Amino acid sequence: MFCATKNRSLIGAALCFKDEKNLYGRYWGCEQEYEFLHFEACYYQGIEYCINNKLQHFDPGAQGEHKISRGFKPIRTLSNHMILHNEFRQAIHRFIDEEKAHINAHLEHLTTLLPFKSESS
Repeated sequence: MFCATKNRSLIGAALCFKDEKNLYGRYWGCEQEYEFLHFEACYYQGIEYCINNKLQHFDPGAQGEHKISRGFKPIRTLSNHMILHNEFRQAIHRFIDEEKAHINAHLEHLTTLLPFKSESS
């Protein structure tokens, strides 16, 4: 867990999980909003932890175009669900099939926004 304090009081924290090679950021909360607190607790402390502990990968969690400017490549995030109602399950599958092209195009666009030089540069 990465914590932020002010005057010795906890004001925010990010809970991460790890294995031998990876750090996974998942949950975050704060008592009050402070500028850049979210980035410090959720990203910068995680990056520092990975470097100090020689982890190979940091997955800061799904969603958030704000991660692109901080060097996190957009990736697909998978989830598994058991939908017991057959008609509802079919409707969800139809939506997912229609949405795939939009997601692929969005990921391609976000990749162009990364702050890294291209290999051809």
